[in-house]
Parts: sequence; C-alpha cells; structure tokens
Amino acid sequence: MSDPAVSQEHAILDLERFVPYRLSVLSNRVSNAISSEYHRRFGLAITEWRVMAVLGRYPGLSAREVTERTAMDKVAVSRAVARLLERELLKRDIHGDDRRRSVLTLSEAGYSVYDEVAPMTLACERRLLEPLSEEERALLSRLIDKLAGEGMDGMLRHI
Repeated sequence: MSDPAVSQEHAILDLERFVPYRLSVLSNRVSNAISSEYHRRFGLAITEWRVMAVLGRYPGLSAREVTERTAMDKVAVSRAVARLLERELLKRDIHGDDRRRSVLTLSEAGYSVYDEVAPMTLACERRLLEPLSEEERALLSRLIDKLAGEGMDGMLRHI
C-alpha cells in the first residue's frame, strides 16, 4: 500500500538531490565532527567557536558585525558573546571614535584557546578535502564563492 501523504497530488521534493539540503547536511556533519573535539577540550559550543574564529581573524568587530560575517542569528551571537565574556575569553571595549559602539576582541586567554583550536580545525579541513585533487579543491572554492555571491543574489531576488 502506498503512503497516503505522498501522492501525485503533492509536489515532490527529492531531498537527496536538493542542493540547499545537501549543503546543510554536509555543513552540519562537518561542524559536528570538528566541534566535538573543541567542545570536549575547551567546553566551547559551535556558535562560541565561530565568534572566536571571526574575532581571531578580524579583531575589533561589534556583535552586529560578527553576526553579519557568520550569517548566524543575532540572538545566537549575543548569547555566545555573553558566555565568552563571562568566561573571560573575550573583551569588550568602547570604540575610540564612537562611544556608543562597543567592539569585541579575544582576551589573552581567548587567544590561547584560539591558538589551539584553529590548527585543529584546519587539520579537520585538510582531512575533509583529502579525497579531492588540487584542481577539484580550487574548483570547489570557486563554486562556493560563486554560489555565495551570484547564486544568493539571484535566489534572493526571486523570494
């Protein structure tokens, strides 16, 4: 007997071929694999590490700018920032030119954690990409850039 919920009366979404779904699943699998080690060693959640990673690369951003760079929900970023400040892995300072604007940087303790976790995540990336040739890696990078730019622009215009 066929499943009554799946019939010719309904649109069929083949998730196994649907690129946004496949990218999301891959992203979640990779993030979870990488995060298990830094969570075990440093008690960091994925959102906390992403905030630290962005601030390690771009110190002095506001929480709003971190949200923009990570494309994470602003509430998730706010909670991660609060936990990192509480653990003294981040510092919050007033921006020199605008006293209403606060900026975030890694503290000395934050950089200590960052300096251990960053190489660990890069090693995970190397293992993930091992099956690909150099040409395939370069192509993958170009395709991701293209989808993140032109692909997103086109998609957003039609929503």
